[in-house]
Amino acid sequence: MSVALAPSVSFLREVQGASGQPISLCYQCKKCSSGCPLGFAMDLLPHEVIRLIQLGAKEEVFKANSLWVCTCCKTCQARCPNEIDAGQVMDTLREMALRAGSGAPAPAPASPPAIAALSREVAAPKGPDTHVKAFHESFLYTLRLFGRSYELGMIALYVGKTRALVEHVGLGLNMVKKGKLKYIPERVRRIGEIRKIFAKAREKH
Repeated sequence: MSVALAPSVSFLREVQGASGQPISLCYQCKKCSSGCPLGFAMDLLPHEVIRLIQLGAKEEVFKANSLWVCTCCKTCQARCPNEIDAGQVMDTLREMALRAGSGAPAPAPASPPAIAALSREVAAPKGPDTHVKAFHESFLYTLRLFGRSYELGMIALYVGKTRALVEHVGLGLNMVKKGKLKYIPERVRRIGEIRKIFAKAREKH
Protein backbone atom coordinates (compact mmCIF):
# COMPACT_ATOMS: atom_id res chain seq x y z
CA MET A 1 0.00 0.00 0.00
CA SER A 2 1.56 3.30 -1.08
CA VAL A 3 -0.54 6.43 -0.53
CA ALA A 4 0.63 10.01 0.10
CA LEU A 5 -1.36 11.33 3.06
CA ALA A 6 -1.73 14.38 5.25
CA PRO A 7 -2.39 12.88 8.72
CA SER A 8 -5.61 14.08 10.33
CA VAL A 9 -7.42 12.89 13.45
CA SER A 10 -10.85 14.29 12.58
CA PHE A 11 -11.83 11.30 10.42
CA LEU A 12 -10.50 8.92 13.08
CA ARG A 13 -12.64 10.59 15.74
CA GLU A 14 -15.68 10.55 13.48
CA VAL A 15 -15.42 6.81 12.73
CA GLN A 16 -14.59 5.92 16.33
CA GLY A 17 -17.59 7.87 17.57
CA ALA A 18 -20.01 6.35 15.06
CA SER A 19 -18.75 2.75 15.34
CA GLY A 20 -17.93 2.70 19.05
CA GLN A 21 -14.68 0.90 18.25
CA PRO A 22 -11.27 1.87 19.77
CA ILE A 23 -9.55 2.19 16.38
CA SER A 24 -6.67 4.24 17.77
CA LEU A 25 -5.57 1.18 19.79
CA CYS A 26 -4.71 -0.79 16.64
CA TYR A 27 -0.95 -1.40 16.35
CA GLN A 28 -1.09 -3.29 13.03
CA CYS A 29 -0.46 -6.85 14.20
CA LYS A 30 -2.48 -7.95 11.11
CA LYS A 31 -4.31 -10.78 12.92
CA CYS A 32 -7.62 -9.44 11.58
CA SER A 33 -6.42 -9.59 7.99
CA SER A 34 -4.72 -12.98 8.27
CA GLY A 35 -7.98 -14.51 9.53
CA CYS A 36 -10.43 -12.67 7.28
CA PRO A 37 -12.27 -15.28 5.14
CA LEU A 38 -12.99 -12.69 2.44
CA GLY A 39 -9.61 -10.97 2.42
CA PHE A 40 -8.87 -12.53 -0.99
CA ALA A 41 -11.63 -10.41 -2.57
CA MET A 42 -10.67 -7.12 -0.86
CA ASP A 43 -8.50 -4.43 -2.39
CA LEU A 44 -7.55 -3.24 1.11
CA LEU A 45 -7.25 -5.74 3.96
CA PRO A 46 -8.94 -4.90 7.28
CA HIS A 47 -5.71 -3.76 8.99
CA GLU A 48 -5.00 -1.46 6.02
CA VAL A 49 -8.47 0.11 6.25
CA ILE A 50 -7.93 0.67 9.98
CA ARG A 51 -4.54 2.26 9.32
CA LEU A 52 -5.96 4.61 6.69
CA ILE A 53 -8.64 5.68 9.17
CA GLN A 54 -5.93 6.42 11.74
CA LEU A 55 -4.21 8.58 9.12
CA GLY A 56 -7.38 10.42 8.18
CA ALA A 57 -7.46 9.11 4.59
CA LYS A 58 -11.21 9.44 4.17
CA GLU A 59 -11.25 9.46 0.38
CA GLU A 60 -9.05 6.37 0.04
CA VAL A 61 -11.19 4.48 2.57
CA PHE A 62 -14.47 5.31 0.82
CA LYS A 63 -13.05 4.14 -2.52
CA ALA A 64 -12.16 0.69 -1.17
CA ASN A 65 -14.28 -2.28 -2.22
CA SER A 66 -13.48 -3.87 1.15
CA LEU A 67 -16.37 -1.98 2.77
CA TRP A 68 -18.82 -3.79 0.50
CA VAL A 69 -17.16 -7.20 0.58
CA CYS A 70 -17.07 -7.50 4.41
CA THR A 71 -19.89 -9.64 5.83
CA CYS A 72 -19.32 -8.67 9.49
CA CYS A 73 -18.60 -12.31 10.42
CA LYS A 74 -16.72 -11.10 13.56
CA THR A 75 -13.63 -13.25 12.88
CA CYS A 76 -11.51 -10.09 13.01
CA GLN A 77 -12.90 -9.11 16.41
CA ALA A 78 -12.27 -12.59 17.83
CA ARG A 79 -8.61 -12.41 16.72
CA CYS A 80 -7.90 -8.78 17.69
CA PRO A 81 -5.85 -8.40 20.91
CA ASN A 82 -7.62 -5.08 21.52
CA GLU A 83 -11.09 -6.49 20.62
CA ILE A 84 -11.59 -4.04 17.77
CA ASP A 85 -14.56 -5.14 15.68
CA ALA A 86 -13.37 -4.28 12.17
CA GLY A 87 -16.68 -5.58 10.79
CA GLN A 88 -18.55 -2.96 12.82
CA VAL A 89 -16.11 -0.37 11.49
CA MET A 90 -16.79 -1.53 7.91
CA ASP A 91 -20.55 -1.33 8.48
CA THR A 92 -20.16 2.21 9.82
CA LEU A 93 -18.03 3.16 6.83
CA ARG A 94 -20.66 1.80 4.43
CA GLU A 95 -23.29 4.07 5.89
CA MET A 96 -20.90 7.03 5.93
CA ALA A 97 -19.95 6.37 2.28
CA LEU A 98 -23.60 6.22 1.23
CA ARG A 99 -24.38 9.50 2.98
CA ALA A 100 -21.33 11.07 1.36
CA GLY A 101 -22.47 9.87 -2.07
CA SER A 102 -19.58 7.44 -2.44
CA GLY A 103 -21.69 4.37 -3.17
CA ALA A 104 -19.55 3.16 -6.05
CA PRO A 105 -16.82 0.82 -4.77
CA ALA A 106 -13.52 0.59 -6.57
CA PRO A 107 -12.94 -2.41 -8.83
CA ALA A 108 -11.14 -5.37 -7.32
CA PRO A 109 -7.44 -5.90 -8.06
CA ALA A 110 -6.22 -8.48 -10.58
CA SER A 111 -6.76 -12.00 -9.29
CA PRO A 112 -7.31 -15.57 -10.54
CA PRO A 113 -10.42 -16.04 -12.73
CA ALA A 114 -12.66 -17.57 -10.05
CA ILE A 115 -11.77 -14.91 -7.51
CA ALA A 116 -12.13 -12.15 -10.08
CA ALA A 117 -15.61 -13.44 -10.99
CA LEU A 118 -16.65 -13.38 -7.34
CA SER A 119 -15.20 -9.92 -6.87
CA ARG A 120 -17.12 -8.63 -9.90
CA GLU A 121 -20.32 -10.18 -8.57
CA VAL A 122 -19.81 -8.62 -5.17
CA ALA A 123 -18.31 -5.26 -5.93
CA ALA A 124 -18.31 -4.29 -9.58
CA PRO A 125 -19.28 -0.64 -10.12
CA LYS A 126 -22.31 -0.04 -12.34
CA GLY A 127 -22.34 3.74 -12.30
CA PRO A 128 -23.35 5.98 -9.43
CA ASP A 129 -25.99 3.51 -8.17
CA THR A 130 -24.19 0.18 -7.89
CA HIS A 131 -25.67 -3.29 -7.58
CA VAL A 132 -23.99 -3.66 -4.21
CA LYS A 133 -25.55 -0.44 -2.95
CA ALA A 134 -28.96 -1.52 -4.31
CA PHE A 135 -28.66 -4.90 -2.57
CA HIS A 136 -27.59 -3.23 0.68
CA GLU A 137 -30.55 -0.82 0.63
CA SER A 138 -33.06 -3.54 -0.36
CA PHE A 139 -31.92 -5.79 2.47
CA LEU A 140 -32.18 -3.02 5.07
CA TYR A 141 -35.60 -1.97 3.80
CA THR A 142 -37.14 -5.43 4.20
CA LEU A 143 -35.42 -5.86 7.56
CA ARG A 144 -36.93 -2.61 8.83
CA LEU A 145 -40.36 -3.49 7.41
CA PHE A 146 -40.65 -7.10 8.61
CA GLY A 147 -37.90 -7.54 11.21
CA ARG A 148 -36.20 -10.20 9.09
CA SER A 149 -35.11 -10.55 5.49
CA TYR A 150 -37.87 -11.20 2.94
CA GLU A 151 -36.09 -12.55 -0.12
CA LEU A 152 -38.88 -12.07 -2.65
CA GLY A 153 -39.34 -8.46 -1.55
CA MET A 154 -35.59 -7.92 -1.69
CA ILE A 155 -35.49 -9.26 -5.24
CA ALA A 156 -38.33 -6.99 -6.33
CA LEU A 157 -36.62 -3.94 -4.82
CA TYR A 158 -33.22 -4.92 -6.19
CA VAL A 159 -34.53 -5.47 -9.71
CA GLY A 160 -36.45 -2.21 -9.51
CA LYS A 161 -33.28 -0.34 -8.57
CA THR A 162 -30.88 -2.05 -10.98
CA ARG A 163 -33.13 -3.20 -13.86
CA ALA A 164 -31.13 -6.45 -13.68
CA LEU A 165 -34.08 -8.76 -14.32
CA VAL A 166 -32.79 -10.69 -17.32
CA GLU A 167 -29.40 -11.66 -15.90
CA HIS A 168 -30.92 -13.10 -12.70
CA VAL A 169 -34.20 -14.58 -13.96
CA GLY A 170 -32.74 -18.10 -14.26
CA LEU A 171 -31.51 -18.12 -10.69
CA GLY A 172 -34.83 -16.72 -9.47
CA LEU A 173 -36.84 -19.45 -11.22
CA ASN A 174 -34.61 -22.16 -9.75
CA MET A 175 -35.13 -20.73 -6.26
CA VAL A 176 -38.90 -20.75 -6.79
CA LYS A 177 -38.84 -24.37 -8.02
CA LYS A 178 -36.87 -25.45 -4.94
CA GLY A 179 -39.15 -23.58 -2.57
CA LYS A 180 -36.44 -21.17 -1.44
CA LEU A 181 -38.62 -18.08 -1.86
CA LYS A 182 -41.60 -17.47 0.40
CA TYR A 183 -44.45 -15.55 -1.19
CA ILE A 184 -45.76 -14.15 2.08
CA PRO A 185 -43.30 -12.31 4.35
CA GLU A 186 -42.97 -13.38 7.98
CA ARG A 187 -42.82 -10.78 10.72
CA VAL A 188 -40.96 -11.09 13.98
CA ARG A 189 -42.69 -10.41 17.26
CA ARG A 190 -42.27 -6.91 18.66
CA ILE A 191 -41.46 -5.42 15.28
CA GLY A 192 -41.65 -2.03 16.95
CA GLU A 193 -38.37 -2.77 18.75
CA ILE A 194 -36.65 -3.37 15.40
CA ARG A 195 -37.96 -0.11 14.02
CA LYS A 196 -36.78 1.74 17.13
CA ILE A 197 -33.27 0.42 16.42
CA PHE A 198 -33.42 1.80 12.88
CA ALA A 199 -34.79 5.12 14.14
CA LYS A 200 -32.02 5.33 16.75
CA ALA A 201 -29.41 4.58 14.09
CA ARG A 202 -30.77 7.38 11.90
CA GLU A 203 -30.61 9.82 14.83
CA LYS A 204 -27.04 8.75 15.55
CA HIS A 205 -25.99 9.53 12.00
